[in-house]
Amino acid sequence: MDRKLVTTICVVTSLVVVLVACGPAPTNTPTSTNTAVSTTNTSINTEASRRTPPADLETLAQRLVNQSAGVKENDIVLISGGARDMELLEDIAVQVRKLGAHPLVTLSSDQMAKRLYTDVPEKYDSQAPALDLKLADTVNVLIGVDSNEAEGLFADADPKRLAARGKASEPVGARLMRNNVRLVNVGNNLYPTEWRARRYGMSLDELSNTFWGGVNVDYSSLQEKGKQVRAVIAAGNEVHVTNPSGTDLKLRIQGRPVVVSDGIISPEDMQKGGPNVSIYLPAGEVACSAVPGTASGKVVVPIDYYQDKEIQNLTLTFEGGKLISMTGNGPGFEPYKAAYEATGAGKELFGYIDFGINPHIRLAPGSRLGNWVPAGMVTVGTGNDVWAGGDNNVAGGVNAFLPGCTVTLDGRTVVENGQLKI
Repeated sequence: MDRKLVTTICVVTSLVVVLVACGPAPTNTPTSTNTAVSTTNTSINTEASRRTPPADLETLAQRLVNQSAGVKENDIVLISGGARDMELLEDIAVQVRKLGAHPLVTLSSDQMAKRLYTDVPEKYDSQAPALDLKLADTVNVLIGVDSNEAEGLFADADPKRLAARGKASEPVGARLMRNNVRLVNVGNNLYPTEWRARRYGMSLDELSNTFWGGVNVDYSSLQEKGKQVRAVIAAGNEVHVTNPSGTDLKLRIQGRPVVVSDGIISPEDMQKGGPNVSIYLPAGEVACSAVPGTASGKVVVPIDYYQDKEIQNLTLTFEGGKLISMTGNGPGFEPYKAAYEATGAGKELFGYIDFGINPHIRLAPGSRLGNWVPAGMVTVGTGNDVWAGGDNNVAGGVNAFLPGCTVTLDGRTVVENGQLKI
């Protein structure tokens, strides 16, 4: 149930403060007690393969800070990630400080995330995340590098407990959005790990080169492509999505805001605020929420994974803008459905459609997973859609990557057999 939720991507939970720029490392720093909802397994792989970013980390950090996040003097910038990327995190902090802004670096790990579930009493699952709420009112920018290593870290977790933690985090996401906190997320379901490389049908080196090459690009041309696609989508009304796997879905988008993740938070984006100041790297998406009550039809995902367990023929049936039926097979289906059912009201509402526009990110023919950004990829989902311009802030929902789709917009073909036609 991978999903792009502001309330799980942005929330600064499960973090230990390790560095405050221009000051000594603090001692006895309190740690937030609400971990983000995770979809990973009980074994913590301490020997997980690590692939470092390109050699020129300073240039990469400078691009993330200046071009992507648009950091300005006196901004307060929270930088998060794992120990494997410590050099990059330090370089980002230095680049932030060189602009006269104030960096705060935090570290997270699979082991800590798991212990914050296993060792912390259940009664605190619903506790208000006081530290996160204060940070949401303090920081101007969040730059986060994906730190997760294991595919199934929470396979044995109680879905109701994870849902309670997700529910407690909802106000944090809302406050970050309200405060127009700028988000740069480095990961976007592509961070190179051994398990993800297997799912994408690549070697770890191939995935690493694809990922870091996609992060470390000049986003100017992608920005222009995003504007072009946004103009077409914004002018449309009815979307029809079909796929040989059995997907046949219709929805309306007329009048809905269209959000572009093109790798740059521009002055125009900052003026608009809200979801327009969040980007996901590697970038390349154009998304919008659906007109409520309009989605109808069927979405079929032949193969997916949940907590390291395979799901076959996941079928989602929509009527009147709501998910009314979910069926599937394989060992991952029942845990997937249980996690969905544990989530609060709003999870069933059709949320968004997302178009990948990045021609430089290509998945291998043998890939068993989709991803948000390859040009021509189509992703749809339920539940949280605030990142796509909607107003449903529930910390839950489902999403489906649909490679190979054909999409028409008011009868015009905009994606044909997985090829972007705009």
